[in-house]
Amino acid sequence: MNYFWIQLVLIVGAVTLAFMFIRRWDAANTRAWKRIAFSVFVIANIYAILRPSDVTWVAHKLGVGRGTDLVLYVMVLAMGFLTLNTFLRFRSLEKKLTDLARTVAINEGSRLNGERFDLDLPVSAPVKSNGA
Repeated sequence: MNYFWIQLVLIVGAVTLAFMFIRRWDAANTRAWKRIAFSVFVIANIYAILRPSDVTWVAHKLGVGRGTDLVLYVMVLAMGFLTLNTFLRFRSLEKKLTDLARTVAINEGSRLNGERFDLDLPVSAPVKSNGA
């Protein structure tokens, strides 16, 4: 059987994902281990597309019936990692936003009270939070 067209579409998709990710490598928040893991992921995908019988062989060696099942199990783990990573990032951003809002509120409150009571208070340094 000839799988040329589906292999071509899948490889083009994997290369497109890699290109889009590489374009974002200038972002400081992309950690090196994430870059390496994604690169290994793309290379493994391309290899699995070109040699699906090898994936079935690895699946049999690991005690999984089919290569497709192995790929599904790995994707479930990857999705769990992605979900956890996104949750932790949002939680961190929410904490930073809360700390920023508190700092702005305290500084604005001090400034407005100083104007309201016509006090000559020195400008205070920004309040630091406990977490960062």
